[in-house]
Amino acid sequence: MATPLQNLEMRSLITQAGELELSLVESEIATPVGDQVVVRVEAAPINPSDLALLFGPADLGTMRGSGSPDHPVVVATVPPSRLPAVEARLGQSMPVGNEGAGVVVAAGEAASELVGKMVCIAGGGMFARYRVARARECMVLPAGTTAVQGASAFVNPMTALSMIETMRRDGHTAIVHTAAASNLGQMLVRVCASDGVPLVNIVRSAEQVALLRKLGAAHVIDSTSPNFRAELVEAVATTGATLAFDAISGGPLASQILSAMEVVASRKATSYSRYGSSVHKQVYIYGRLDLRPTELDASAGFAWSVGGWLLTTFLGKAGGEVIQRLRTRVLAELTTTFASHYTGTLGLAEALQPAAMAAYGKRATGAKYLLDPTR
Repeated sequence: MATPLQNLEMRSLITQAGELELSLVESEIATPVGDQVVVRVEAAPINPSDLALLFGPADLGTMRGSGSPDHPVVVATVPPSRLPAVEARLGQSMPVGNEGAGVVVAAGEAASELVGKMVCIAGGGMFARYRVARARECMVLPAGTTAVQGASAFVNPMTALSMIETMRRDGHTAIVHTAAASNLGQMLVRVCASDGVPLVNIVRSAEQVALLRKLGAAHVIDSTSPNFRAELVEAVATTGATLAFDAISGGPLASQILSAMEVVASRKATSYSRYGSSVHKQVYIYGRLDLRPTELDASAGFAWSVGGWLLTTFLGKAGGEVIQRLRTRVLAELTTTFASHYTGTLGLAEALQPAAMAAYGKRATGAKYLLDPTR
C-alpha cells in the first residue's frame, strides 16, 4: 500500500453537555502489518442495534443539521433524565456499524492471501470507506457473492440460527416470534420450515400476514386484530410453544404471550393450583422497538421467566465449534435461506440528511436500509 488510503467514517458522540453529534471523520489508514487487512466497505446494513448506538437516547425531534453536503453534522439534544444511562460514553467519539462486506485491498504479510477476496466483517465501525481488521475477523464469502448479498451475513442469520440453538438447549420444542415480518423474521420462517421447528409469528398488519403466508408460514397472527388473544392461544396450543423471542419489549405483548402459554398449559391440568401450571414459560427480549416499559400482569402463574437475550452473549457461551457450524450453514445458504432485502441504499453523507434519518430511524418492519460508503 504505497499511498496511504484516506478514510471517511461515521461517528456518534454524546458530549458532556448532553448533545448528540453525528458527523463524518476523516483519517489516514496505516499500512497493514502481520495479520491485519484493509477492507474497502461496499455495503453495510443499518440494523436496529446500529440505531441504538447512532442515536443513543437523544430526542430526535430536536435534530438540527449543519456542515457541508459532503461533511454534514447532525446535532440533537439528550434529555437530562436520559444522560445517566449513557454516562460511560460521554465525550467519546464512537464508530458505528455492526457488520458489512467489501473487498480486501491491502494486507499484512501474514494475511496476503486475502487480498482481492470479498469478505464480511461483524466487528463494529463498518459505516466507513475502509475498515482495518484481523484476518480471523473476516469471513470469506463464496466466489461470485456480491457485497450486497454478503452485507447482512452475520447479525440476522446467526441470530435466527442461535434462537433455534437456544430453544434446543433450554428444552423447548417451538417458538413464538414478534416483529416477525422483519428480515430476521423472514429468515426464521425459512429456517424453522427447513428444520421442522413449529413457529408462531406475531406481526402488526394484514399486509405482513400476507407476506409471511406467501413464504409458507403456518401460524401468523396480527396483533392489531380484535381476535388476537384467542388466535394466539390456539396457535400456541397447536405448536406447543413455551418459548418466545420478543423484539418489541415495550407494552403488554410479552405478558400476553406468557398468558396464552399458561392458558394452554392449564387445559391439561388434572387439578386446580392457586399458583398456576408447573409448565415453565420463557420470553427472551432481544430488541426494543417499543421504548415503553415492559408490562407484566398476573395471568401467567408463577412458572415463567422474562429476560434479555443477546447474540454475542450466546455465541460467547456456545464456543468456537458451534460458531463455525452456524457460519458454515450461513455461507451455504446465503442467497436462499438467509437472503436480505433492502428498501434503499444511501451513501455516508446521504445517511446524515434529515429525510434519510427519518426514514431509517422509524425502525419500521420491512424497511431496511443499506449503506454504500463508495457512493
